[in-house]
Amino acid sequence: DVANVARFYVETLGLPELKRFHRDDGSLRSIWIGASNGATEGPFLAIEQLHGAARGAMGFSMVALKIEASKRAGLVQALKRLEVPIEKETSWTIYIRDPEGNLIGLSHHPEDRP
Repeated sequence: DVANVARFYVETLGLPELKRFHRDDGSLRSIWIGASNGATEGPFLAIEQLHGAARGAMGFSMVALKIEASKRAGLVQALKRLEVPIEKETSWTIYIRDPEGNLIGLSHHPEDRP
């Protein structure tokens, strides 16, 4: 569900939606999401619906997004408020999953948390 996954990255993680692409029949094909808060240029995630042989194929093992160590506690509280389960935490990284089950690492490595 391209729109649902993109909404998670925009509304839950605060990343900007950059662009939407549609097929010739008008159906949604993909949504590009900026890979850093407020960035409209640079790295991005392409959320795309896969069809045919590509569906079910192994994708990435994890998307890692940089966060500020000083904002970690607030982010953890926001995730709890939004009922986003935290799968695991290390000294530098918070691990969550998007609505499709893709693993996301929110990391401030190598900066230690305050």
